[in-house]
Amino acid sequence: MLKIFSSNQIREADRLTIQKESIPSVDLMERAAGKCVEWFISKYDVNRPVVVISGVGNNGGDALVMARKLLDRGYSVKTYIVRYSERFSEDLQINLDRLKELGYEVNYILEESQFPEISSNTVIIDGLFGSGLNRNVDGLAELCIEQINASIADVVSIDMPSGLFSDEFTQQTSPVILASHTLTFQSPKLAFFIPENEEYLGIWKVLDIGLDPNFLASEKSDLIFVDAIDEFRSLFERKKFDHKGNFGHALIMAGSHGKMGAAILAAQAALRSGVGRLTTYLPHVGYSIMQISVPEAMCTVDDYDHFLGEVPNLSGYSSIGCGPGIGTAKKTKRMLRILLDKTKVRIVLDADALNILSESKDYLKALPHDTILTPHVREFERMFGASRNSYERIKLLREMAMKYKVIIVLKGANTAIASSDGRVFFNSTGNPGMATAGSGDVLTGIITGFTSYVNDPLVAAVAAVYVHGLAGDLASKAQGQASVIASDITAHLGAAMVKAFKF
Repeated sequence: MLKIFSSNQIREADRLTIQKESIPSVDLMERAAGKCVEWFISKYDVNRPVVVISGVGNNGGDALVMARKLLDRGYSVKTYIVRYSERFSEDLQINLDRLKELGYEVNYILEESQFPEISSNTVIIDGLFGSGLNRNVDGLAELCIEQINASIADVVSIDMPSGLFSDEFTQQTSPVILASHTLTFQSPKLAFFIPENEEYLGIWKVLDIGLDPNFLASEKSDLIFVDAIDEFRSLFERKKFDHKGNFGHALIMAGSHGKMGAAILAAQAALRSGVGRLTTYLPHVGYSIMQISVPEAMCTVDDYDHFLGEVPNLSGYSSIGCGPGIGTAKKTKRMLRILLDKTKVRIVLDADALNILSESKDYLKALPHDTILTPHVREFERMFGASRNSYERIKLLREMAMKYKVIIVLKGANTAIASSDGRVFFNSTGNPGMATAGSGDVLTGIITGFTSYVNDPLVAAVAAVYVHGLAGDLASKAQGQASVIASDITAHLGAAMVKAFKF
């Protein structure tokens, strides 16, 4: 997992690295740009023409180093500095002088008419502004961004697409480069996980440029990118003499008339997640359906035929999942309130359980510590209120998790998991093919299964989201995104766990 650092934190990491290694800052720039060049030559053939568009700051310095190194490797490179200011950074000037000493031509753009013509086969390297940008772009730089965006050439942005803020919301009216690829340094940026920024970033990649490891290890960040979970392997692996009692007994409370599919999907996923035993609590109408569809699950039934209205005996269970397909009948609402008061184990609430919470806000105060809520954006807004943009929504997500001392899994691309201590984990797995009916029920089943035998509910939630997304990725490869259905995700859970935990 990677910490997500702010631009100020990365700047401090740069400073400490320069200090501890006793190197000039221009040498660190050489290292960073060298990593970009390694990536570039693995992606683009030497026959592709390259146009470097540099600003006057250190991001421009990175671009000039790339220009020099690509020229040395035989690429056809034309280099331009956009002089939106007469003040050049020291490191930019050093690299400009190096280019000139080697006899390489550098052009200046002083007005829009001097912007070069760009062929469709060209690769543009964007070095106008980096992650330190703190104001909207205007003037000559804005005109250049418009020219770049008007082309159909590939654009590789260094550190950040120029014009995009790394740590705060970028107004949609502000000019921002539409990158094909973004090469950032050492740490992903918060901006990468904001849906409004998708069109600017293209495909992003984090390049390790060897910043001070002690700083990176000790520096605090409440934002984390979950790019791997094998560090949790010991919590999930099986030993020779283990038995089903070692992996918990989960209870799934789900289903109502016409919505038994949700209960089936959650139950199947819970079993595939490795739970030792599973009991499903259903309305009478679902008994035969569950017994036939999921014979591995035990069944108990409610007093009501078509919906859940009572709370079963909760003794003996190590986790509870409630909500898929339960509806919002008056007696079901009362059942949920009693459940919250009675439960003594980890509980996962999804779907209609969340709809009930949004209609009865006082229920939120009754949530047991570390309850796991799994809303999508609309469910989240119904419970906690709307936000003007995704940055504000992440802030609200953290606040609500801390206020109610719960874990909130905000589902979507890069699903965000907020903990009661204020940390937010952004998931790396998953694809648009998972936007299909029942996918959330599968996730509820996995989280319920994991929490039945993993003591830390936050680890269980983070791992479940990662494995769920990875199973969706495997299903997408097998079926194609458009054809993925929820049960395909469950079918690939075993392979996903093997891959995720490196069993």
